Amino acid sequence: MRSLKLGFATIAVVFALSATAQADCVKIGAVGQAVTHDIAVLFSTHGLANVIYGQGRVGKGPVHTKCDDASAMTTCHSSQMACKVTTPKPCIGAWLCL
Repeated sequence: MRSLKLGFATIAVVFALSATAQADCVKIGAVGQAVTHDIAVLFSTHGLANVIYGQGRVGKGPVHTKCDDASAMTTCHSSQMACKVTTPKPCIGAWLCL
């Protein structure tokens, strides 16, 4: 019984530490709207990169993009998980990081 309690305590500590390690990651989204589908995708994905960079974060995982072509304009929504950077990279804008 004692080892069972110790096991549960160990698992609780591991979950607590993993939760704090992920606590500074959030899902960020951006919207792009244009006349053509390709330009709307470009606006939403590049806008997402600018928002992530502006918040001092780095994107983790794939970028998810969904578009709605119902009206005369195409609207695309892009989202991605982004985490705070502990040591910032030297960057010139959002696209050129060393």
